This record gives sequence, C-alpha cells and structure tokens, in this order.
Amino acid sequence: MPDAMNGAESLVRTLVEGGVEVCFTNPGTSEMHFVAALDRVEGMRCVLFLFEGGATGAADGYARMADKPASTLLHLGPGLANGLANLHNAKKARTPVVNIVGEHATYHREYNAPLTSDIEGLARPMSSWVRTGMSADEIGPDGAAAIAAARTAPGQVATLILPANTAWDPGTGPAPVPAIPERAKAGDDAIAAAVKALQSGEKVLLHLGDRAVRNEGRVIADRIARKTGAQLMAMTSNARIDRGAGTVPIERLPYPIDQGIAALKDFRHIILIGATPPVGFFAYPGKPSLLAPEGSSTITLATPEEDQIDALERLAEAVGAPRAEPIATAPRPTLPTSGPLDQDTIGQVLGALIPEGAVICDESITTGRNFFALTRDAAPHTWLQLSGGSIGLGIPMATGAAVACPDRKVINLQADGSGLYTVQALWTQARERLDVVTLVWSNRSYAILRAELTNVGAHNPGPKALGMLSLDDPAVDWVSLARGFGVEGRRVETLAEFIEAFQHALANKGPHLIEVAL
Repeated sequence: MPDAMNGAESLVRTLVEGGVEVCFTNPGTSEMHFVAALDRVEGMRCVLFLFEGGATGAADGYARMADKPASTLLHLGPGLANGLANLHNAKKARTPVVNIVGEHATYHREYNAPLTSDIEGLARPMSSWVRTGMSADEIGPDGAAAIAAARTAPGQVATLILPANTAWDPGTGPAPVPAIPERAKAGDDAIAAAVKALQSGEKVLLHLGDRAVRNEGRVIADRIARKTGAQLMAMTSNARIDRGAGTVPIERLPYPIDQGIAALKDFRHIILIGATPPVGFFAYPGKPSLLAPEGSSTITLATPEEDQIDALERLAEAVGAPRAEPIATAPRPTLPTSGPLDQDTIGQVLGALIPEGAVICDESITTGRNFFALTRDAAPHTWLQLSGGSIGLGIPMATGAAVACPDRKVINLQADGSGLYTVQALWTQARERLDVVTLVWSNRSYAILRAELTNVGAHNPGPKALGMLSLDDPAVDWVSLARGFGVEGRRVETLAEFIEAFQHALANKGPHLIEVAL
C-alpha cells in the first residue's frame, strides 16, 4: 500500500479535526515524519521557534486567548527539558496544551543512544496527562485522547510522546476526539456555606480566579457584593482578566507578603470562586505561609475544575442579588505632560494609550507593580500574567497571543532580566509578521531580588551578592538584539521620547521593541 497514510499524518489529521490548528515547534530528526505530514494536511499553521521555551510559552499565550489548545512539537527529552519552565507556567495557569515530544523508535531506545532519556519522567511534573505512543495504529487515537485531556476543565498540559516509528509506519487515519467532560457543579452545601457567611454581618471577601475573574463572572460577583456588602479581589496571578472601561473593576491580592497580609486582615470569611487559598509566594522568616487572618474561615464555593459561573448565579439567586447594572465608565486617563520617566508616569501613559481590544502580556515583575491600578480605566483590553512565577514567559506569551488574535494589538510589558531568558522569540515575531509591541523596562538588574534579600533576612549584602543581581557589566543592548532578530528597536530615556515611540509602535503594524531606560 504505497500511498498509505502513515502514523504522523494520522496524528496531524486528528489534531486538525479536533480543533488544534497551530503547532509551535522546534523539531529535530526524530520528528521529521511529523514535519513532512504538515505539508500534506491543510489547516495546521506551523510556527517555528529557535528555542523550545519559546514554543511552550507561545502555546500558553495562544490558548489563553483562543480558549482552545495549540500543539507543540519538541525534540526528544532535552528539547522537552528546554521547554519545561514555560510548561510549568502553563500548568499553573490551567492552560490547555497538546505537548508533542518526539522520541527514538521503540526498538532503538534499548541501545541508549546519546539523546536517549526518560521523557515520561521529565514530562510528568509539568503535565496532567502523559502517554507514550506504542504503534502507528494507535497514534491517532492517542492524539485524540491528548486533545480531550488538554480540554478537560479547567485546562491541562497533555504530553504525547511520539516514537519515530509510530510516525513513519502505516497509520489508520484520523481518530475522533472523545467527549469532553462537562465541569462539575458546585454542591448545595457549598452554596449554603457561602450564603451563611454573606449573611453573617461580618466582612466577607469574594476571591476570584479562573473563569470567575473574567468579566462574566465579575458581573455576577458584583451583583452579590452590592447586595451583601462583600468585596471582590482577584488572585495575585491570573491567567486572563478582561478589563478596562465598561467592565467590573477589580484589584489583585498584592504580591509583597506584608501588603498581602494587610489586604486580607479585616476579612472574617474568604469565599473562593475559581481561586486557591491565598498563600505567600515564598516562605519568609517569621511570617505566615497562609495569608488569611487567624480565626477567619475559608469557604470553597467552586474549585477551578468546577462550573464557577453556575455557582455564582446560584449564589446570587440565593442572596436575592439585584440585576446587573451598566458599569459607570470613568474618564480615560490622560497623558502626562511632564515629569520623570518612572513607574508612575509609565503607568499613566499605558492607561492613556492602550488601544481598545489590546492584549497585555505582563512580565513586568518589579517595575510594573502599579500598572494594573493605573490602567483600570483604560480602553477595554485583556490582561495576561505570569501565572507560575517561572520567568521567561513574556515574549513567547505575547507571540502566541498575537498568533491567536491577529486583529488585536499585543503589548508585552517586559522586565529586562526575565526577557533575556527567551529573547529568541523576537525572531519568531519578525518571521510571522506579528503585531506585538515589546516594552522592555531596562533597569539593568534583577531588581526584585534586591528587595527579596531583605525580605528573607539576608541583610547587609556585599559586593558578591549584589553582583549576582546586576546586569550592567556589560550592559545589554536591547536595540541591537531586537534588530539582530529582525524587529524594529529603539531606546528612550525621557517621558516625551517614550510617548512618541509608543505612539509610533501602536500606529504601525508588525513587531516593535522599545527599551525604556530606568
């Protein structure tokens, strides 16, 4: 049967028919039959990266905006290892990803060739589902199972390991995707516990995450809050928040542990809707891990796996919440006309200039801590965050978001130190002609770690310690890096220069990078 469909083509057709339309890839020899199959199958866009961490981060950004998984294609265990940090971020964001990893042919693994490794062992900590294909006959159904696993609420990283011979041997054609389980409903006891807390007369927090923190959930939570006097607060790190003018405003639990403790200190009941219990990002000497005040109660209304919208609607009905009212639109922030180029004026510029429909990919770390509040009344936009704390997500996440949303301007708020982890993704932006503006906060240091030295009790750091936190010897030339990867780059040192450069980048399609000297 000379024209028989092989396993690789069976898998690609399964992916496309299952709604997986983009493959973010950095392939090698073992994946060549999959690569060849991409040319024979219409409907799969292939996006090449120079580093696997770019591909996995882009798959995260894409799925957050598309609300469906993309595929990756990585080369054996070492290629997967290069992409694990951003798979960790995707797992923490509960992002659906079909993560395909090439492997030696099944009969070749026993000979321990140089690239042989325990791929399943590498994949499991960052994946919710792992399977190694064993035959070309089964690789289509294996792919269908991976799609179903990735799309199972609230979203999962599903890793399918593809031995070379399962790709080149004759396959059986595309396989149908199994039914995706519906989200479970919150129990009546959870509704009752939340009602009791809301009617206690004590101070209550509705702590929102996952789907509940998107605007549909916030509208219902706002109705509950207006009826009961409860307050709304998002988790510190959120996969996606649709916000800006005309949406229910919400603040996030502060990252610094002392501020987080202070923000929660007066609440007697914390109701979790799609959120996890508030904890410190790290352990600090003499400070608690759990941030809720001692003696308070934490009530889970709906877990991230459960149907949070249904739970909110049932809770709203139970407390007699009023109908939703139009959200009053505050005046859009105005551009600052003078002042230094610093965190506050940058935030004001963002608030004034973010275009309607923009996607903000925030890996600002220290510099951007106040940006969220200063952009509350900006034009309607979507805000994506670093959810797993593993730096190096910003540029790839923006790249994936731009692939998912070609008609929306993507703005990457990027710390300089973390941006260097995956700067190669700029090349992909240029290659794909993506409409991304990267704003690099160039303080030439790991500024957050200077504060953490004090927070963990490491006082009076000397020159060796401070030298580990500095990026100014030699200084990184971001403009040259951008241009080397094919992206228009510019450095600005004053507020006026920043405003002019940002307006230029917003007005022109294609990738731009602005190094903002701080």
